[in-house]
Amino acid sequence: MFKKLSLTGILLLIILGPVVLIKVLQIKSLISMSKSGSGMPPTAVATFVAVAQEWEETVTAIGSLQAVQGITLAAELGGTVVEIAVENGARVAKDDVVVRLDTSVEQAQLAAAEANLRLAQLQLDRSKTLLDQATISQSEFDTADASAKASAAQVANIRALIAKKTLRAPFAGRVGIRTVNLGQSLSAGTAVIPLQSLDPIFIDFNLPQQRLANVSAGQQVRVTIDGIAAPFVGKITAINPEVDPVTRNVRVQGTLENPGEKLRPGMFAEVAVVQPIKRQVVAVPATAVLYAPFGDSVYVVEEKDGKTIARQQFVRLAGARGDFVAIADGIVAGARVVSAGAFKLQNGASVTPNDAMQPDASLTPTPKNT
Repeated sequence: MFKKLSLTGILLLIILGPVVLIKVLQIKSLISMSKSGSGMPPTAVATFVAVAQEWEETVTAIGSLQAVQGITLAAELGGTVVEIAVENGARVAKDDVVVRLDTSVEQAQLAAAEANLRLAQLQLDRSKTLLDQATISQSEFDTADASAKASAAQVANIRALIAKKTLRAPFAGRVGIRTVNLGQSLSAGTAVIPLQSLDPIFIDFNLPQQRLANVSAGQQVRVTIDGIAAPFVGKITAINPEVDPVTRNVRVQGTLENPGEKLRPGMFAEVAVVQPIKRQVVAVPATAVLYAPFGDSVYVVEEKDGKTIARQQFVRLAGARGDFVAIADGIVAGARVVSAGAFKLQNGASVTPNDAMQPDASLTPTPKNT
């Protein structure tokens, strides 16, 4: 039995031994080629020549849009709604009638007051004639004069009450959705309809006190709104003279033109205050940078011993803008770096540049899905 097992083992060793030896040699050869980079076919990559660019400096913040003028029209006096002169969402000019309340009682009172005024005026005219003829005393004339003035004041008071029951737009703008209906009885102070002036419009935002030295009235602001592709450009028009003692922030206000009324009060906005001084940087596409905990790097394409190789170069980054990344240290403008396919490379790997693979890069990208 033992002899049969030994014979079987010898036969297996004779048959499988060469196969195992060949595989071991192949693996060692592949490992050796991988370490040296020799014998491996060149890897196709896209390349990009690092360029010197001029980047604007910005101070960023989060802001909110506010109407230059915005109110909710309310009833100054109580009354019944007899006319709604505008449609919801309509544009109105200054002094346009928006809502009228019932003034029938005041109109009747006005008619009586005007009659009393005419009588008082006639009595005053007669008293003046009699005073000139020395028929009445000065005190009697003064009484007639005071009565006429009181009647005139009464007429003016009733006319003012009637005017207060006619709600007019105090400025040009766009009304919102009314909250009252015809025939509804209102009390003093009841909200009737919002009115907003939308062009121009304010952008309000806060900056920390250490940024106060970087902003001034007249500086350009660029405002980005979610859902609107193109940014809006305006300028700083006011800076609060005091810093909030709790947050240590200062409130800044900019003004934007809004002819199409795409911007509405209350919208969330990203604000960038453009600085007058621009920064010189060496820029490469973001796809060229390999990020790692031990350091960021790029692959620089070089010619060595008649071959094109990729050398790993550690770099220090200095911010990003659009599809580009600024390199503060590690490479200079004119260096050729791998911009696509870098994840497949090892230091010293042989490469074949194929720039047709190069993705488009822009400082202001506009993805198609937006």
